[in-house]
Order: sequence, then structure tokens, then C-alpha cells
Amino acid sequence: MNTVRENSLTSNKDKKYLSVIAVLSVAIPVVVAVLFFMPKANTPGIDVSYLPAFHAILNSLTAVALVIGYFNVKRGNVKAHRAAMLAAFSLSAIFLVSYVTYHFLGQRTIYGGDGVLKYIYYFVLLTHIVLAVVIVPLVLLSVYYGITNQLVRHRRISRWTFPIWFYVAVTGVVVYFMISPYYA
Repeated sequence: MNTVRENSLTSNKDKKYLSVIAVLSVAIPVVVAVLFFMPKANTPGIDVSYLPAFHAILNSLTAVALVIGYFNVKRGNVKAHRAAMLAAFSLSAIFLVSYVTYHFLGQRTIYGGDGVLKYIYYFVLLTHIVLAVVIVPLVLLSVYYGITNQLVRHRRISRWTFPIWFYVAVTGVVVYFMISPYYA
């Protein structure tokens, strides 16, 4: 009975939060895209050259937290699962703020490799970017359903969220290592 009720009813409180999630799911990728393509301001004295390495560290830690969360939920350790997933979410939020800061203040770096590696790099980068856009609403919904204890909905969406989020975290690190020789 509870499962049927959970699947068929969305409370007014849920509708408010789901509206916020919808707005964020559109706004975040748009803001990142605008900042990525807008001309860079001359900001003397502000060195953000260390941020790409920091982003790779955050992505690595996110991937680790995701794996820890996955194994804990499979073992039935809900408390450890929740802690790991909230850590992954927090690390991703820090990443997002830092990434936006970097692309607002830093200069764009172009991949300088050639041959087969160039095609691999652009394939990984393109799939990373597309899935990073897709993952925003999935993560927000997974976290919302998890913290509101709507476990049927949480499980249903998290089946998609986990592998995509993990892929985005890992490919973020791969992209960093492939482009790192070309940072100014």
C-alpha cells in the first residue's frame, strides 16, 4: 500500500522541491556554458592555475565516495551509504563552485595532442560533458528522494544516477591527465 501511495502521490512540499530541482537542472549547465564561452576578464593577481589539479582530486574523491556508498548499500549499511553519498554530493558541489570560478577567471586550455589520442580525448571529453549535464537532475533527485526517505523513488532513479555519476567523476580525472601537459 505504501509503495502504491508513494508512486502515485506527490505532496505540495515535493512539488516545491521538484520545481527547485528542475530550475537548478537547467540553470547550472547554462551558467557553466555561458562562463565557459564568455570572454575572460583580465584579473591580475588572481592565480587559478592550481584549480584543474584540485578538480581532479575532487573528482577522484567523489568516485571513491560513490564506490563506498554503493558497496555499503549492497551490504545493507544504510547509515554508511548515506554518509558516503552525502560526501560525494558535497565534493561535487565544491567541484562545481570551483569549476565555475576557474572558468570565470582562468584562461581556456586547448588540447595539443594529435593522432589517435586526440580522438580519444575528444570522445572522453564529449561524453563527460554531455553526461555531466544529464547527471545534475539525477543527483539532485536521488539526494532528495534519499533524504526524504522516498526509497522506492530513490532506488529507481539511483540505478541510473550511480553509473553516470561515477563515469563523470572518473572521466573528469582522465580529461585532466590528458590535457594537463597543455596548461599554460
